[in-house]
Order: sequence, then structure tokens, then C-alpha cells
Amino acid sequence: MHAEDRHQAILRRLRERGSLRVTDFAEELKVSAVTVRRDVEALAERGLVARVHGGALLPETASAPAAFQPPPPSGPGLVFGLVVPTADYYYPEVIRGAREAAAARGVRLVLGLSQYSPDEERAQVRQLLSHGIDGLLIAPCGTPGDQDWLAALGVPYVLVERRSGDDVPGAERVVTDHAHGARLAVRHLAGSGRERIGLLLRADSPHSALVQEGYLAGLASLGLSAPDALRFTIAAPETDPVRRDAQLDAFTAAVEARLLDAVLVHNDHDAIVLLPRLRVRGLSVPGDLAIVAYDDEVAALADIPLTAVAPPKRAVGVAAVDLLALRLADPGRPRHHLSILPELKIRASST
Repeated sequence: MHAEDRHQAILRRLRERGSLRVTDFAEELKVSAVTVRRDVEALAERGLVARVHGGALLPETASAPAAFQPPPPSGPGLVFGLVVPTADYYYPEVIRGAREAAAARGVRLVLGLSQYSPDEERAQVRQLLSHGIDGLLIAPCGTPGDQDWLAALGVPYVLVERRSGDDVPGAERVVTDHAHGARLAVRHLAGSGRERIGLLLRADSPHSALVQEGYLAGLASLGLSAPDALRFTIAAPETDPVRRDAQLDAFTAAVEARLLDAVLVHNDHDAIVLLPRLRVRGLSVPGDLAIVAYDDEVAALADIPLTAVAPPKRAVGVAAVDLLALRLADPGRPRHHLSILPELKIRASST
């Protein structure tokens, strides 16, 4: 069982029972207690669980006694469901922000993970509804055209880092302005003297179209060209590794041919993967190629710390909870579509 599968199993057990004991759960999963303990520590660092002696609790039950029994409900407080694709990349800070905002309002937050599966997503939402949630925060897996089912849930909902058609009944959203983030990156690269600025996008990202939109707008505002030869798309490593390897080789060959002298890479992982490939070809960063990564999850940890666009993930989580709480308090208020600006974290070693 992979670490992500174990993490999801731990979170699922905590949602069902409120607590778990490491030794018992390790025996159930047929892994060592040390493995489960490390999984709990990793989840605790993201704020998704609370560690206690010998086990774990949901964060809101962290003061429970050693018998691992969660306290009884404290009153008629609201319960919000939060469904996101994963708790391992991008979304940990969103979850943290939502959890903090919910706690400040006296709202209980219940987490579900869709694993990028529309079927699992709907199953998670059904389970949350059966538990009596008052509202839903969700980052849907499908396209905007697949979101009409949310309008029939019977509870208010807020889209998190997803856009919908304006005609979807009741749709509200909180998103990062990814196009603005890409424009920031392009302007920074141009400001450092780069003129042949490329784009490397992950094919499976729901934000890729917006990043490309901002990239093109940024170049146009500076009077720079954006030929197709400077734009590259790569597959996710788990979907088509052979094709991905060929795409990365094509990109590094373009750098070697001096077709581009800078690049915006979405996402961090792919930017880091580029570094040894460039080095093998005798190319230096930032000498031959300046790099700005997008997401700022792990960009600072690269052997050459990378300048990166940092989406305001925690602020998105906070704003989503606040928006849903305001909707419940005033059902007749105008619908809101909130867009929060990302920041550029400059690390001179890469640009």
C-alpha cells in the first residue's frame, strides 16, 4: 500500500470513528507500527490530524482523554464538508486555512478526498450529506460543464480553486488568479533581461489553461512574441512515463538550441526534474535558462532554490469558509466569485 493510500485510510478511519490507535491500525493494514506512526506524523504536520500518545484524533477532538473517545457535541454548531482531490500536494494549506477559519467560527469541518475520481467525489459528497452537513466546500474533479449536479444537493456550496459557468444555479467560488500569477512570472523574467520566454505545462492540471492565458497576456503586454515553439506540454509521470520522458528531452533540446532563455514551469515537481536534465547537457541555471516554477510547494527545496509563483492557498481556504458561512447567515445575499492574487517568491539563484 502506497503512502497516499495509507494517509487516506487513516483520514477515513478518523472521520468514521474519531480516533485510531497506531498498533491496532498497523495490524489491520498489515504494515509496521513505525510506518503508521510516520504517516500520522506526516498528516499532523499538515494539520489534518492531531497526534496523541499511541494514536491520533481529528484536530477538533485533540483534547479528548487518553481512551481516545471524542467529546460529545458542544451545541448546535454548523458542520461544513470539504472535498478536495488530495491531501498531499497543493491542498494541505487550503485545508489548513479552512480548518482555522472553521474553528474560529465554531464550525466543525469534515474532510473528504476524491482522489481525482468523479465517482469517488460523488460518493464522498453523499456520505457527507448523510451525516447532515450544513454546507459544502468542494474542488470538483470534472470540467465546469460537469458541475450542474452540485446545484441539486440541497445545501449551499462553494467551489474551491475551480471555476463554473455563471449559469450554474447557486454557484459561488473562491479561486487563485492564476493568470495574474503567470503574468508576474513573465514580467519578472523579462525584467531580468530574458526575451525568449517559454512555457512548460503539466497536461493534467486544472489550472494549466489559466497559467497559459496569463503567460500569453504577459508577453503581449511587453511586446514579446510567443511562438508555438516556446510552449511545451508534458504528461504526468504516472500516466505516460515514456511519452513524458520524450517531451522533457524535446524541451531540453530546445534550450540547448538556444530557442529559449527562460521558462515558466507549472508545476514545482517538473521544474525540479528539469535541473539534472539540463546539467547533463552542460546547461546552467540561470546562466543558460532562468526558471520560475508555479505552485511553490517544494521549489525552495531544489538544489538550486527556484523562484516561484505562490498561490494564496491558505487564504483561499479561509475565504471559502467565510463565504459559505455568510451564505448560510443571509441566503438572499448576491452571489460572490472571489479571486485572490498570488505572490512571486524571488530566489536569485534561479533567475
